[in-house]
Amino acid sequence: MITKLVKERLTNREDSLSPYASKSNHSDGRQFPDTPSPIRTEFQRDRDRIIHCKAFRRLKHKTQVFIAPKGDHYVTRLTHTLEVSQISRTIARALNLNEDLSEAISLGHDLGHTPFGHIGEHELNQIYQDGFRHAEQSIRIVQILEKNGSGLNLTPETLQGIVSHSKPRGDFLNKFTPENLSLEGQICRVADAVAYLNHDLLDSFRAGILNEDSIPSEVNNFLGTRHSQRVDTMVSDIIASSWDATGETKTLHDQIPVISMSQELRNTINVLREFMFETVYIPIDQGQKGEAARQVIQLLYDFYSKNSDQIPTEYQGNDRSTLDYIAGMTDQYAIQAAEKIEPGIAKTLERGLV
Repeated sequence: MITKLVKERLTNREDSLSPYASKSNHSDGRQFPDTPSPIRTEFQRDRDRIIHCKAFRRLKHKTQVFIAPKGDHYVTRLTHTLEVSQISRTIARALNLNEDLSEAISLGHDLGHTPFGHIGEHELNQIYQDGFRHAEQSIRIVQILEKNGSGLNLTPETLQGIVSHSKPRGDFLNKFTPENLSLEGQICRVADAVAYLNHDLLDSFRAGILNEDSIPSEVNNFLGTRHSQRVDTMVSDIIASSWDATGETKTLHDQIPVISMSQELRNTINVLREFMFETVYIPIDQGQKGEAARQVIQLLYDFYSKNSDQIPTEYQGNDRSTLDYIAGMTDQYAIQAAEKIEPGIAKTLERGLV
């Protein structure tokens, strides 16, 4: 009796969402039919499957930007993911969209990230003949690699949001808008940028690379000079600029609304992103630790390509086994594995070094 009431309540809540929201009872369904939960929507189940998988746990030991920092308060891939989820939920709730789907996409979007962040991703992309993209690897993890090869059997709506979250350098809203991407998936794309721009600034201050006075004046003038101000300004602007998504206003020519931002915020974010590339991301990539990380990835790929018997059985059985194994490693696991093969190669990456 109670479960029936819960199910009715969940259905009623989804029915009250924006007409542009994704509804779990209208989902295209899972690849493998599954008995519905009496107390959770299908998107809630996706969220829970992601949180409980092994790849999600490994995010706590994967680099966001700074490799093996000497402080305990630097952002990791896991804390980044949680921040994206929180921002996504705030935007989705404000716009009366599907909070559960936004959360599921956000929690799963970076599961395929390599050790050493984008440095590891770039190196694997250079090495592997068919290229490597962490968003595509995230899909591979949830569809094939998790649960000993059976995958998590997520809904196509969650999968679409995960694979479409990446953004090119520059004005990403102008350069690339994935076709037919749900509003919840669009929320994850912008929430990802809001999260990493702001927490990467804090980490850059913490590392002594930047200070508040380093930030371009037009960024401070529009966003504010405190972390909370910057995040709140961005999120509030995105909500106001995307208000048509609520269904409470009539859009021009009945066009499907999009998640957007004001031109002023868009310009500001573009300035801030380019500033971070030039002052933080590229210098770290080209620095001593960045070079050491690339050497570790190269060594591991060469070794396991020639010694496939050393790869755990859960990754074997396909021509991507070496790639899958290395991409799934945490920073420390990759360092330890490389040190066993060639002692001293990862000395620069040891915890506590500047």
